[in-house]
Amino acid sequence: MLAIIKSISLFVLAGLCEIGGGYMVWLTLREEKPWWVGVLGGIILIGYGVVATWQPANFGRVYAAYGGIFIIMAIIWGWKVDGIVPDRYDLLGGAIALIGMLIIMYAPRNG
Repeated sequence: MLAIIKSISLFVLAGLCEIGGGYMVWLTLREEKPWWVGVLGGIILIGYGVVATWQPANFGRVYAAYGGIFIIMAIIWGWKVDGIVPDRYDLLGGAIALIGMLIIMYAPRNG
């Protein structure tokens, strides 16, 4: 159980790096924030790539499973940062993605 908690914590950290870094690039290119905001965002995005390597699974499985976490975190980011309240379809889609992520990453496997 501790390994799963650590893994989920790494997914959340990776999500914060990807969404936060991407958002900073977005702000620079779309909302005319200073260039250094975009550069900092790019550096944070590199951090996302590093954090993902700390997962205990192979590349394909980690990145497939991360998709579910990213969807949930993007919905929460949109709600808390941009003020876009998720509707029932956002919540349903997010729940389906999260269930898929849990199956991909944590289903018991032989070998």
